[in-house]
Order: sequence, then C-alpha cells, then structure tokens
Amino acid sequence: MNPQVATSTVPAANRRALVTGSSAGIGAAIVQQLLIDGWQVLGLDLAPATLAHPCFSSLQIDLLDTDVLKRCLASAGVVGALVHAAGFMRTAPLGQLDAEHGAAMWRVHVQAAEVLANALAPRMPDGARLVLIGSRVAQGAAGRSQYAACKAALAGMARSWAAELAPRGITVNVVAPAATATAMLQDPARAGTPPQLPPIGRYIEPAEVASLVAFLLSPAAAAITGQQIAICGGASL
Repeated sequence: MNPQVATSTVPAANRRALVTGSSAGIGAAIVQQLLIDGWQVLGLDLAPATLAHPCFSSLQIDLLDTDVLKRCLASAGVVGALVHAAGFMRTAPLGQLDAEHGAAMWRVHVQAAEVLANALAPRMPDGARLVLIGSRVAQGAAGRSQYAACKAALAGMARSWAAELAPRGITVNVVAPAATATAMLQDPARAGTPPQLPPIGRYIEPAEVASLVAFLLSPAAAAITGQQIAICGGASL
C-alpha cells in the first residue's frame, strides 16, 4: 500500500474549516459536527451566531455583497476545508418566474461559491477539502426551475474544480439532500410547491447531512472527488 495515500489528510495545524450558512439548519449541524471532530470553525452567515464554543468564531455577512465577502476572505487566513451551506429557495411555475428571485438565488448558491473557492483554494494546503451543499432538486422539479438551475450549476463547478485540484490531493464534492427538516420547509415563499416526503416516511435530518459532510472531510474520503452524492431517503428512486 502506498503510505502517502493511507495517510493523506489535512495537517492538524490546518484543521480550520470555513462554513457558510452556519447559524441554522444544515449549516449549523455541520458546524456542530466539525467541532465534535476537532476542527476550528469560522462561520459566515447573514444571521447572528447561535452557537458559543471556544473553537468557533463567526462573522455576520451578506453573501450577496461580493465586495464585502472578498474583503472578509482576504483576511480569513488559511483553511483546510470549505463548506458552502448557505442558501434559500423561492418557487414559481413557468410564466410567473421572478427574475430578481432567480438572480438572488444564483448569487448566493453559485456566485458566492465561486468567490469563496477562488479566494481560498489557491492558499489551501494539499489534501484540503471543498464541499458544496446542493439539492436533489438539481435533477429538476416542477415549480422550482430557478432553484434547480442554481443547484445543478454547483455540480458542474465541483467537477471542474475537482479536475483542477486533484494533483494537489484537494477534493471537491457536492452533497445533495432531499427535503430536510429545517425551517426552510415552513418558508411561506415556497408555499406553492410544498416539500415531498421521501419514501422512508420522514424528512432528512440536518445531522445526517452533517455526518456525510464530515466523512467527506475525513482521511477516508481522500479518493472521492468530483461527485454529487444524494442523501434523499429514497426520493431519487
């Protein structure tokens, strides 16, 4: 066995992770799991921090403001992992699409991911990790075309970045949950397209998504890159 493959991981000194959307839902669950796993975590979120922990720090920031985000990242230092979990959903059928809603979703889900990776990846250590939180909706869903387009774009970016960064042992993957038990399910803005219960008879739990993300950040996942991994409770069947 090649010992370099067996031990490939982020050096302990660089076990710093940057997580967007860190104050609620899937992002908060990811932060909690990474803290359990011994990471130092910097959270970025529009909302105030909801977690107090000696290894967690946070910045209240609007990811739609690209200039502010770039300045923040310039002073963020070196991180060994980036997890882009921030996002929101607006729904409408064809004929009632709102261009502003579509543009805002694109900027948070896709453009912010681009800015984050562009700033951080060049100075990440070899063996670092990038994980983008996508959605099973990326395959298409009635009434959610704008959201689906944003999430589908993440898969293309991740595969492209994975190809570029593979020589450095840096992996890039998308975790794509089905309907997850977060506040987004009760968001009035998506009332026109209510969530569908997966075949397992319940929604995905944020902690389940966080566990998959944590695995992708672990040494055991060093050979997994450029993939979109669904956690859907059978919804893709």
